[in-house]
Amino acid sequence: MTVFLGVDTGGTYTDAVIVDEAATRVIGSAKSLTTRGDLALGVGRAVDAALAEAGVAPSDVALVSLSTTLATNALVEGQGGRVALVFIGFDDGDLERGGLVEALKGDPVIRLAGGHGHAGQELAPLDLASLAMAAEELGPQVMGFAVASRFATRNPAHEIAARDAIRRITGRPVTCSHELSANLNGPKRALTAVLNARLIGMIDRLVAACERHLVAVGIDAPLMVVRGDGALISAAMVRERPIETILSGPAASIVGARWLTGEADALVSDIGGTTTDVALLRDGLPEIDPAGARVGPYRTMVEAVAMRTTGLGGDSEVHVVTEGLAGGLRLGPRRLVPVSLLAVDHGTMVHETLDRWLSNDAVGELDGRFVIPMGGQTGGLNAREAAVLARISEPMPAVAALSSRLEVAALERLVARGLVMLSGVTPSDASHVLGRLASWDGTAAEKAVRLLARRRNGKGERFAPDAATLAQAIIDQLTAQTVDCLLEAAFGEDPSFAGETPEVLARHRLTKAGLSHHRGVVETTLRLGVPVIGLGASAPSYYGAVGERLNCRMILPEHAGVANAIGAVVGQVSQRATGMVTSPGEGRFTVHLPEGLESFTSRDAALAALEAALTADASERARAAGAEDLRVSVAREIREAEVEGQKLFLEATVSVTASGRPRVAHGPRSTAESA
Repeated sequence: MTVFLGVDTGGTYTDAVIVDEAATRVIGSAKSLTTRGDLALGVGRAVDAALAEAGVAPSDVALVSLSTTLATNALVEGQGGRVALVFIGFDDGDLERGGLVEALKGDPVIRLAGGHGHAGQELAPLDLASLAMAAEELGPQVMGFAVASRFATRNPAHEIAARDAIRRITGRPVTCSHELSANLNGPKRALTAVLNARLIGMIDRLVAACERHLVAVGIDAPLMVVRGDGALISAAMVRERPIETILSGPAASIVGARWLTGEADALVSDIGGTTTDVALLRDGLPEIDPAGARVGPYRTMVEAVAMRTTGLGGDSEVHVVTEGLAGGLRLGPRRLVPVSLLAVDHGTMVHETLDRWLSNDAVGELDGRFVIPMGGQTGGLNAREAAVLARISEPMPAVAALSSRLEVAALERLVARGLVMLSGVTPSDASHVLGRLASWDGTAAEKAVRLLARRRNGKGERFAPDAATLAQAIIDQLTAQTVDCLLEAAFGEDPSFAGETPEVLARHRLTKAGLSHHRGVVETTLRLGVPVIGLGASAPSYYGAVGERLNCRMILPEHAGVANAIGAVVGQVSQRATGMVTSPGEGRFTVHLPEGLESFTSRDAALAALEAALTADASERARAAGAEDLRVSVAREIREAEVEGQKLFLEATVSVTASGRPRVAHGPRSTAESA
């Protein structure tokens, strides 16, 4: 029997499913904790358990497809490796635009002369000598470089030259902005390149971990990865373009939701350990965001499903809000390792520490927090950050890693770099206290939540009298914030509210009154007009209350907990190539190709040449991405102006999409072939 294997690696769990070759039914599924220190362990445990449940041999697997939320989670939480931006031909104002300064987080910028004009002409020679000096100095301190040059989509020559020089000098990965998007807006392309460079190490480790286990168990099949638009690409390609995996997990979940339920119109809400991802399924298809994927605070140029991603999940950080007399709770956006999970492997340390904290009447600022070393590239740390990291040789109470309050900021920087993770109270701990979950150490969860309940509000009173009361308040807060997520998506997708701010509408007093069926001089009722498909392992625990609050039908399908892994193996491979034709003067038409500019005297000849080049490029990339039996579609957007009754050509954009089913292994090889 030939089968497909889907794997999804999230912040908390790694899921695996076995689907029959016709992709009509799930015959095996399994979940395993994601093992950040060595991702191969979590992947391996999930894959092996799914194969065992399905009763199939590794040699029966003809295709493996991987989706992940690791890249999305990293951007939402503001994490990732240290990178350097090579900024060619831009001015100081450009660096301030597009969220670049926030995305860089103090990482180095190499400003160089160079760049091109809107017609692709060189504005100034590229300063390769300065680049060589800076690259040699920064190479050991960063994990990768991002290169962005002015008007690189019209002429990428300077980005290519800088890339080649950096690779030769440092050996580090280099991301060029023109390779990620064909659109204008240099600062936004630079932002996308910076985020891509930040993610390269993380996604490379995931792909390598998956490949190692496939080899170890004898699975000889192509490995694909889900992109943010739901299409599949080869593992080799995603290693160079990890930014394309942002919203990979959510995109796979949309495909999985449609496959599992058959619903054509619905809001799909996928709650994981770190994020809640909401998208609209309309006429059986997800919407594609025309402005580029937005994740957390960043608007990228990556084509992806129109998805609202919020830092809210089962492992979200629980913040006790002390402002005001009564105070309150807030969840996310950062993910913590639940105390109940940390106690599974480090029970003695966790319980002894919690007991010591509970023996005191006063609650210290860092009581209830633990730190966990994660490893990784440490270049660019200052002396204080390096000193704190050196003390964190194993999981320990956070206070034990700090010698003074001055080091709290250093610890936060280590967390942002992904070198250290924090452990503390999360909704998963609250669910253990209430008996909704029993996966980890419930006693540790009760102690940690009881400790948090002892904190004081503005009145000087404890936040809650006991652990159960606070645990219920945490779950109620999760329900409230999930409702807001879904309402934001609903208002944002409803054309009647175009131009309005969905975040404001979702929290408006009339909206809240309508959900509560307010009856007075004014009567209001509000409900969602489409059902909600709840996905994620914890959806059955939380989403019943969400459906009641939204007065809508809540669909919790079988296999909802592994929908991402299902979506990973029922998708198509797709690659798009985009190019432009401009007109620098009457009767002159310039085709902008990756290898340079080409001039024509006829508009139609220029368009035909561009279409042929893009068709070859998209087809070649689709085959490299693992597709066969290609289908090619072409879209032209021609912009013209009317002058004295005559049409004047301005420019044209041509997009060619090549898509097909992923190649699969054609049955198990013989022993002789395998030798």
